[in-house]
Amino acid sequence: MSVNIPRRTFIKQACVVLAVIPALTLSAAAGAVTNTELRKKLQYQPTPKDGMSCNVCLEFLAGKTERDFGRCKVIPGDDEISPAGYCIKWNSM
Repeated sequence: MSVNIPRRTFIKQACVVLAVIPALTLSAAAGAVTNTELRKKLQYQPTPKDGMSCNVCLEFLAGKTERDFGRCKVIPGDDEISPAGYCIKWNSM
């Protein structure tokens, strides 16, 4: 089965598809959210402190891999918590 699409129509459709790809990519990146106010209040830092880091904290919800950003139960609405991070609510028990 062969479909004959006029060249001009094909080029227009291809341009639309190519224009949409960056928009989809940017919208996925824009989905990342941080809770800046609560991070500041809890003294969150993206690096460990005295051997304590988010990846061993009971409040940490890991990302897809052990190196991906995750979430934290005490910092709701924030999906960019570093597994190597630390805050004053660190909990290992």
